Amino acid sequence: MPSDWVIGVDVGGTKIRAGRVARDGSIAGMLEIETPTDGPEPFFEALDGMIDQLLSDGAAAIGIGIPMNIDRRTGIALGAANLPLVSLDVAARVRVGFDLPVGLENDGNATALAEWRCGAARGADDVVALALGTGVGGGLVLDGRLFRGWTEIGHIVVEADGPPCQGNCHGHGHLEALVSGEAASRAAQEIWGGDADAHRLVHEAEAGDARAVAALARIGHFLGLAVGSLWNVFSPDVVVVGGGFGAAAWPLMRESAFSAARREALQPADHELVIVAAELGDDAGLVGAGLVGFEALDGVR
Repeated sequence: MPSDWVIGVDVGGTKIRAGRVARDGSIAGMLEIETPTDGPEPFFEALDGMIDQLLSDGAAAIGIGIPMNIDRRTGIALGAANLPLVSLDVAARVRVGFDLPVGLENDGNATALAEWRCGAARGADDVVALALGTGVGGGLVLDGRLFRGWTEIGHIVVEADGPPCQGNCHGHGHLEALVSGEAASRAAQEIWGGDADAHRLVHEAEAGDARAVAALARIGHFLGLAVGSLWNVFSPDVVVVGGGFGAAAWPLMRESAFSAARREALQPADHELVIVAAELGDDAGLVGAGLVGFEALDGVR
């Protein structure tokens, strides 16, 4: 099988996106479905169906980004905050089903890999990447290498004893509870009630609604608190903000995020820190999954 294309699968809390991915991050034949939320078997049926459809055009390997902690010793995906999935050997099951090399990675790590190799963090040695979607994913590149730990940046505490986290997480005041797309939807419902969501919050803020502008500034503030703290630990060359909600809302959160980050970061980072929008937008997770597939093909993982 030619090694210039693999299948990448980006599993999210609300949708699964899959496509054929080239080594330069190009995407072809993209598919998108809603993420099944009624257990592992419907999830695997959906996953297999998308992969099978894309394989008709050929692919040398499969890479999957998934919002789950992964046990690096066994390869088992342990649990997901926003999906009813626990203790799954995803890579082994897909490998047996399709007889191809399969790589599995946390979705935040996959996003970081994509922005580092193909996006806004090209050429950097140290990177913090944040993906603001249904939840908050994150990944790190340290000394020119992807850090392959849990990297659950969305579950660091940014407000002591703050609001309960979402999904299966029992923590309070986590970044995910305060800056995710779900958090933005809750903020929208507090303003307009009913079915208001993050999309409406961003749209109304773009139109100048003062309540929406203030809500997104507050979300940006909490994002900045996390960035300042992360900067004090990792001193990255750049922080990249992406994900579906992050890409849409970043221009409206930028000022408050920078203000909070500079307040919390130690000198000289308080004046020198760099936060940029992801270049790959909502495609970062899919591109990253494809790059994970190439790592499996090349024997890197």
